[in-house]
Amino acid sequence: MPVYDPQAIEAKWQKFWEDNKTFRAEESSGKPKLYVLDMFPYPSGEGLHVGHPEGYSATDMFCRYKRMRGFNVLHPMGYDAFGLPAEQYAINTGTHPRVTTEKNIANIRRQIKRLGFSYDWDREFATTDTEYVHWTQWIFLLLFDTWFDPDFEWTDTAGKARKGKGRPIAELPVPAEVAARGERAAALYRDAHRLAYQAESPVNWCAALGTVLADEEVIGGRSERGDHPVERVMLRQWMLRITKYADRLVEDLDTLDWPDAVKEMQRNWVGRSTGAEVDFYVGAPGGAGSFEAWKAARARTGFPDEPGEDALRVYTTRPDTLFGATYMVLAPEHPWVDRLATEENRAAVDDYRRRAAATSEEDRVAGRGEKSGVFTGGYAVNPVDGGRVPVWIADYVLASYGTGAIMAVPGHDQRDFEFARKFNLPIRAVVAPTPDWLQRIGDKFGGEFAALTPEGYERRVADIPEVFAEEGTSINSGNAEVTLTGMATADAKAAIIAELGRGGIGRASVKYKLRDWLFSRQRYWGEPIPILHELDGEGQPTGAIQAVPEGDLPLLLPELEDFKPTGKPGGPLEKAAAWLGVERDGRRFRRETNTMPQWAGSCWYYLRFCDPRNGTRFCDPEKERHWMPVDLYVGGAEHAVLHLLYSRFWHKVLFDRGHVSTMEPFQKLVNQGMILSVTYRDAAGRIVPYKSIRFEEGKALDAETGEELKGETEKMSKSRGNVIPVDVPIQKYGSDTTRLYEMFMGPLETVKPWSMQGTEGVSRFLNRAWRMIIDEDAESLRLNPKVSDAPAGEGQLRVLHKTIQAVTQGMESLSFNTAVSRLMEFVNFFTAEASRPRAAMEGFVLMLAPMAPHICEELWEALGHEESLAYAPWPEFDERHVRESAVELPVQVNGKVRGRVTVAAGAGREESERAALGDANVQRHLAGLEVKKVVVVPGKLVSIVAK
Repeated sequence: MPVYDPQAIEAKWQKFWEDNKTFRAEESSGKPKLYVLDMFPYPSGEGLHVGHPEGYSATDMFCRYKRMRGFNVLHPMGYDAFGLPAEQYAINTGTHPRVTTEKNIANIRRQIKRLGFSYDWDREFATTDTEYVHWTQWIFLLLFDTWFDPDFEWTDTAGKARKGKGRPIAELPVPAEVAARGERAAALYRDAHRLAYQAESPVNWCAALGTVLADEEVIGGRSERGDHPVERVMLRQWMLRITKYADRLVEDLDTLDWPDAVKEMQRNWVGRSTGAEVDFYVGAPGGAGSFEAWKAARARTGFPDEPGEDALRVYTTRPDTLFGATYMVLAPEHPWVDRLATEENRAAVDDYRRRAAATSEEDRVAGRGEKSGVFTGGYAVNPVDGGRVPVWIADYVLASYGTGAIMAVPGHDQRDFEFARKFNLPIRAVVAPTPDWLQRIGDKFGGEFAALTPEGYERRVADIPEVFAEEGTSINSGNAEVTLTGMATADAKAAIIAELGRGGIGRASVKYKLRDWLFSRQRYWGEPIPILHELDGEGQPTGAIQAVPEGDLPLLLPELEDFKPTGKPGGPLEKAAAWLGVERDGRRFRRETNTMPQWAGSCWYYLRFCDPRNGTRFCDPEKERHWMPVDLYVGGAEHAVLHLLYSRFWHKVLFDRGHVSTMEPFQKLVNQGMILSVTYRDAAGRIVPYKSIRFEEGKALDAETGEELKGETEKMSKSRGNVIPVDVPIQKYGSDTTRLYEMFMGPLETVKPWSMQGTEGVSRFLNRAWRMIIDEDAESLRLNPKVSDAPAGEGQLRVLHKTIQAVTQGMESLSFNTAVSRLMEFVNFFTAEASRPRAAMEGFVLMLAPMAPHICEELWEALGHEESLAYAPWPEFDERHVRESAVELPVQVNGKVRGRVTVAAGAGREESERAALGDANVQRHLAGLEVKKVVVVPGKLVSIVAK
């Protein structure tokens, strides 16, 4: 009997699509293009659970729909395959990470193909593929070959005048005084301006893992993977100068169709602020020189690019409060700490630096715990009043933000205020608070602060629990050159910045929370960084570096038997002695032993999908122009900041250097919501894993004991035993049911609970759809006797075309749950009909096909079609059949609904009014009243005012 057998049907059509390359995309199709992309999956050993295919199901449905609407669709799949998980597995088991990675890829490929996703499998690749590594390294070298010219003027693709662009390093002007010192000095100058550069940087160092970790990989001072202690140390690292693109990364968000929340997260991550850089005099090494002489020299020479050896540079967003700076604070990692620390303070300084190194940057930013710090014993001079200010170190100042040094204004910064109170440092008011703020303080603290005045604030600033940190009017702020007292904050800022500039002591500046991208990892399983370090005759680095020649790419990893981290900054590649040494043109070099982070491979994969088999370029320009930008990008919200920011940065550099035609890679972005699971427990409270559960008739039963289990909806995790491998619902109900339920649970962007009982309900719907068209009582596959070539009746046409209209709207807006609901209503209607017109059944199959393609291919074939429906035209609705012939209008009497009347669609005001006033129920409520006014909203309602 031809019952619905999803396993047999799905295997048949998956083989058909693969054998016929049904979903291969061609640039020369002549159709409008559509590029739809899923965020790169990481091929873990666990494979896919039911949360993973949510986004994949949505993009597949949209792609199938758009092919039927006549689009040439590019929908590819690949794997983000480098990274820490595979390497940790290799360390634990002794298995080469490439072996486990390829095994994991094979498993995830099997699962994806089993779900019937319409990917162009001819374009599949992994970031670990040799050719892909080649072009990832090529892009790194492009970054190495680029500097950012902030003054370069150009016109963007929309015709807008722009300023600031990446240019070849050969076009970097080298100052005459640098060039005069020879080519070595010029080379070092160029190296200092490259977008890819080396720097001593404070990093999260995990000795147990033997590598630097990104901030997001550290939780509470411990590694996310393995829960090992992490400390902040200074290491030589490769950095990418993403900060040069900060303004463009923010400005260009306005051109994108992205969720507002994601745009805001990106803006906040970049964190643009305006203020001033100011130099505080500390004296030349050895105590030579004086503040007055330094100040006079600065007035002659102007503000230098670097502060030199006699000044500490700070960045402040409130230069108007400079007269209130009573001490300075350096980050514990600041290079000047050793110089400023006196002998009597050195032991305390060193001890504090050790303790700060063990605190995560996240905790330091959040200011968790009691304020702490140590006096270095050194002093600086406030440049506007000549006063000596003590220099402290404290963990709330970060070396990676601003200059790593701050001027502390405890009278107008809460953190500085609490620090000053703890360590008995001076607190001075230099901005008068506003009346509103004084009122809030009085309401909040009452008592002696209930009637606080501006003068009282000035006198008692050290006693008030909170300080005034808003904009106001400057007080106590002036010297012989400038007076700010009486100025509003905005005017005071402008005045002090101008005066600092005249004196060569400061300048206006823009800073960002965004930091340059730390690009080094001290691990094995990543792309080697293609840089050579020159060695002298003694085998020691000279400081000169050069790129691996493009013709030598890809630079592949050496084969190692021992992948364990060395615990040293060089990483495991230092063990490959034969690989390390290189001779070129009679000079000796040592290869870079740090590898790239996992982010590297996922930064540009969308471009390689446009031309994945090109051996001479990362992407053919014509193919890039044809497919880019990505029209729809779908993935999890966990990548809302870093992956997207890094990809956009690389893309902008490629654009600046003329290698891509679009300024942004992803035009429309959708974040799918998280899928929750149900944790099942037995009567004793023990968790029962899904592999030991039998689902029957809406119940979850222990497969061994038959006990009914109790469930609780929670986040999916191994520890809760509620991770549902995608193979579980596929094996029980089939792929069409699984992918259809992924969408039926609710809107794509929302958090939703997975339910095996809900999956069963969708399975019943597909069975009803099968029986609506197929005769299950027949010996062989044939149509249900009720399916005929008879013309559809008016009611049937109305249901058909209203369904087409609703499903089309749902597909266009990615509202797949509403589309499924309308198709369920269609089945309910036609199952009760004595006759089922073939045209209506074909329309139904075409509408369901993007969401449940296997069963629909089988039904399409049963309906007499020899070709796959993958490119069959999408049904069009006829306005005549969806137009309502009559509408029901609510009738209000004095604001309350007192009746409903039916009028012809399009009825005018007079007709609607007559019907309302003639309604018996309305007349009963008007008894004894005089109608004063009748308001008719055509097609919506009638409102009667009566007294």
